[in-house]
Amino acid sequence: MTIPTKQTTSQSYRDPAQLISALYIEDDCQELPLTQEILSRTTLTPTIISGRSELPIDLGPYPHSLRQGKRHLLLCRNRGSFFKPCPGTREYCCCDYQVLNIGMGCPMECVYCILQAYLNTPWLSFFMNTTDLLAELDLAFKRTAQFWRIGTGEFTDSLALDSLTGLSRLLINYMRDKKQGVLELKTKSVVIDNLKDLDHNGRTIVAWSLNAPAIMAKEEIYTAPLAARLQAAVQCAEWGYKLAFHFDPIIYHEGWQDGYAETINTLFTTVPAEKIAWISLGGLRFLPQLKPIALTRFPGSTFFHEEFIIGLDNKYRYFRSLRVEMYNHILTLLRRHAAEHTCLYFCMESDEIWQQCGFQPGQSRSLPDDLDQAFQHCT
Repeated sequence: MTIPTKQTTSQSYRDPAQLISALYIEDDCQELPLTQEILSRTTLTPTIISGRSELPIDLGPYPHSLRQGKRHLLLCRNRGSFFKPCPGTREYCCCDYQVLNIGMGCPMECVYCILQAYLNTPWLSFFMNTTDLLAELDLAFKRTAQFWRIGTGEFTDSLALDSLTGLSRLLINYMRDKKQGVLELKTKSVVIDNLKDLDHNGRTIVAWSLNAPAIMAKEEIYTAPLAARLQAAVQCAEWGYKLAFHFDPIIYHEGWQDGYAETINTLFTTVPAEKIAWISLGGLRFLPQLKPIALTRFPGSTFFHEEFIIGLDNKYRYFRSLRVEMYNHILTLLRRHAAEHTCLYFCMESDEIWQQCGFQPGQSRSLPDDLDQAFQHCT
């Protein structure tokens, strides 16, 4: 089963939570506060299941079941760790990002999404035991004086289901007095109503993933259009939030130079540059097993048919020459517009790539400190 590859228009774009058609609750989560809040916000009739059983639905063979699975939401406990370092690769420069795992899977459909090959279940899950989550954060903050940039967008979109879960308010309120860290909520949605009127104390950054118009239109299905994402960013800036943007994955396609230029020009004519703490760049990279899954689900997509090599992280990447060409083009545009304090950086690239793109020797290794300074100096 495949899904249409044409982007929804701004007129037809819906809150991703409205795409959920079935709700399941583990039996030992029924009375938890977040579960009760979610039930108060939905008209769906939940199915109660044992915490150790499979969902009582036939989704068909994987990966064809992914489309249907993305419409089924399981409210459950996280029985593992919530808080872990980003799983970077030693051979590439890492920003020391810390991942806060709030759930697994995303209701939106990005053709390149690594979760299609990474997760072993097709349905969405969201973790209800927030008391355990906060206790784990408390312990982590007590154990070290390290400054942490914490993100919830590693295994799910940070805000796609927030109109249903309301988790952003809990996390923002928790982080407002944490001088040792900053929370980053990264999204391709415009679900920001819960962020209004919060005393966030400047400890939360709201971030959007951006791409060239052709990629957003064809390869990022059920996501918010560019104009809507940027207007949401403007609104968050007016509410006092600092902002970030991520050009990741950068995808080679016909007209890519003009496409990325159009997005960057629109970004800086819409959003106040002084409110942007950082902007990341990352070329397309993917696990080998993703390609057959994505091409089965999205046969109209063509970017997987370009030439790739296997990188040091065992992921397919563009050849270095093409990556450098794309990075230099985009960096030139960003440097023309970005505020002096805004940190421009690469996600998971080598020292050699950094230097070929105009960064000083060793600058990649100071990236965690540079990001912390960018946050501190952002208005």
